[in-house]
Order: sequence, then C-alpha cells, then structure tokens
Amino acid sequence: MTELIARFDYSHAVVDDEIDELRHAGNYHYVRWMQHAAVAHSAANGWPSERYLELGSGWVVRSHQITYLKPAFEGDVLTIRTWVANMRRAASLRRYEISNGSGDRLATAETDWAFINYARQLPTRIPEEVASCFVVIGD
Repeated sequence: MTELIARFDYSHAVVDDEIDELRHAGNYHYVRWMQHAAVAHSAANGWPSERYLELGSGWVVRSHQITYLKPAFEGDVLTIRTWVANMRRAASLRRYEISNGSGDRLATAETDWAFINYARQLPTRIPEEVASCFVVIGD
C-alpha cells in the first residue's frame, strides 16, 4: 500500500453561488467544503465512498463545530486542511483548518463522525481494515 496521508489538503475556489447578501461565502458552505475534504481524504487513503458501500458500513456525521475567524470571498482559492484527531470504537473526531491563498486562517472546525452499519442504521465497531488507513494526530 502507498504511504498514508496524515494531513490532507483539499482545494476549493469560492464561486458566485456561494456568496450571500453580505458579499462573502455563506457560513453553511463551510460544512459542505469540510464534507468534501473528509471524503477526498478517505479516498486518498484507499477508502472511496464505493468501498464503504461494498463493506455495508461507513461514516455519518454526528455533529459539526465551526469557529469562523474571517470571511471568504468570491474567487478566493481555499485550502481545507483535515486530519483525524482520534479514532474510538465506533466514532472518530476529524479536525479542519480553512485558509485562503494568502495564508489567512478563515475558520477552524471539527466533525464528530459515527461509524454505522448502513442496513441497521446503528453504530458498529470500526473495522481494523478501515482504522489502519488513517493516521491519528492527537492534540
């Protein structure tokens, strides 16, 4: 297997449709960018969405926490950096830092993910074959 990516950088260019009445990116778009970064990180480490479907289990969001520091504007090219902060029996905490092309930190965030069995819609133990594909970077 190739080397695992501990910290993953996902790039996103802010587009007109993401701009709100205050002329900056609407806050709810940050959640979408975080989701895209997490899914891309998982895929880069060998677990694309299709593989979870084949397994019959995968990640669902339990909660998000975001601290907004500065706004993002149309045309900004953002880096959404993400990493796994912990891996528990049936859940995992993922952290994010969102910055613009000038290196300004726009937001910090975290998502608590639960690992569930898709058919039963109940938490299930994270299999070793999944857990071993993520480097945990603790606090």
